Amino acid sequence: MVQISNMLIPALIFYIVAMGLSQRKDIYHCFTRGAKEGMRTVVGIVPTLIGLMIAVGVLRASGFLDFFCKIAEGIIGGFMEGFPNELISLFVVKLFSSSAATGLALDIYKEYGTDSFAGLATSLALASTETVFYTMSVYFMAVKVSKTRWTLPGALLATFSGLIASVVIAGMMTGAR
Repeated sequence: MVQISNMLIPALIFYIVAMGLSQRKDIYHCFTRGAKEGMRTVVGIVPTLIGLMIAVGVLRASGFLDFFCKIAEGIIGGFMEGFPNELISLFVVKLFSSSAATGLALDIYKEYGTDSFAGLATSLALASTETVFYTMSVYFMAVKVSKTRWTLPGALLATFSGLIASVVIAGMMTGAR
């Protein structure tokens, strides 16, 4: 399997070059044109990425994220006694930044272990949810979409469903909850 995967990319490149030659296209020109368009896209989304990173930093530094998590802990604590509070922070941060959520996940793994309820719920949540605000801002900015209509409510509903499923499945796997 490793040999197949090592040969797959060179084979794909060879196939693309062969197809371009068979169609008598200037492959190098097509490549450089695509690279230029890619760089324009990167330059176009950089302000959005910087703004999003600043917004996440401000939310964390201002204490709003902690405040929001405390409120959520109180609500969830009424339904599920013993629910790890770190999961709430992870779920909120995952909406904005996957790398920050990964850092929180490592802390959860160190404290609770990977096979614990918290560890399994963390793994399932990271795998079944998306960084909603990051994804929307980057992709919509790249293609210049200004009317998002139902995208945000739909994405939040899908993410919330993924989080609930993560907690339920982790509970079933560990015998907790």
